[in-house]
Amino acid sequence: MRLLTLGGTEFVGRAVVEAALRRGWDVTVFHRGRHPAPPGARSLHGDRTAPGGLAALAEGTWDAVVDTWSAAPGAVRDTARLLRGRAGRYAYISSCSVYAWPPAPGYTEDAPLVADASPDAGPSGYARDKRGGELAVLDAFGGDASLLVRAGLILGPYENVGRLPWWLGRAARGGPMLAPGPRDLPLQFIDVRDLAEWLLGAVARGLGGPFNVTGPQGHATMEELLRECVRVTGGAAELCWTPPETVLAAGVEPWTQLPVWVPPGSVLHDEVYRADVSRALATGLRCRPVAETVAATRDWLESIGGTAPRRPDRPPVGLAPETEAEVLAAGGVRLTPSPARGAAQ
Repeated sequence: MRLLTLGGTEFVGRAVVEAALRRGWDVTVFHRGRHPAPPGARSLHGDRTAPGGLAALAEGTWDAVVDTWSAAPGAVRDTARLLRGRAGRYAYISSCSVYAWPPAPGYTEDAPLVADASPDAGPSGYARDKRGGELAVLDAFGGDASLLVRAGLILGPYENVGRLPWWLGRAARGGPMLAPGPRDLPLQFIDVRDLAEWLLGAVARGLGGPFNVTGPQGHATMEELLRECVRVTGGAAELCWTPPETVLAAGVEPWTQLPVWVPPGSVLHDEVYRADVSRALATGLRCRPVAETVAATRDWLESIGGTAPRRPDRPPVGLAPETEAEVLAAGGVRLTPSPARGAAQ
């Protein structure tokens, strides 16, 4: 199988490339050259946002293309048109954010989509950008040869958004650690390696159309995720479970200041953690336990010196230690000042 990845040096793209190479596929990676492609892949360099930036793709044929683009959809439009007739299938990493807000709990691939999206639009927000990318692929390749991967929360090695790496770093710091409740808050996410394996299997089988691709509802709980973060970092942190009302009353922003966490019963929780993924499960999606995702992410972080790379187009995530201390104190946790810094740890 000859595979072209548009972006294949970071996070999702890198996981796809490594999984394809393990399958023995012939892999070409088109990228800007800022990071090396995985060993064994051929590199083509170009910038999709620059005039003439697709010149390296003027020739060549592939069985399939995987595109991870998440900005203005014009880049997807131009690339898909260029590759039409020279690639058998176009897989686009989209997002469950393309569904109209607010999503109904248990939404399927047939749910209403965001309005006013266009393959010709400039940057207009993440949801419309992703939907515009989908429309660009459909226009160039048609429904049967377009695989629209509507991913949910993605965690695992190579994460460059900072969600799971932040929790691991916080757990490694030790001491009383804010654990936003409830403990049994159901999470729905996918390990990037499971996403890559399902995607390649779908490409090999010639699947087309939209798929919600994330773990089953309740694949893990907030307690299971944080407990594993504490375990793999040596157990020095003490989980202090705090009611969501206390967290929200302190002005803490779900999802960003406390990555992964969103309060139960909220519209955001319905969007992120209540997608119907039966179609993906019926076509081979398999999801590993949360313990494996956390451990592999920790191993990867250690292998690169402990600091995860960060995408410049995404806002920073995480809670400042001073804010965490205030929330813990509001929840009745007594904190011992550090002798060295005189601040709560």
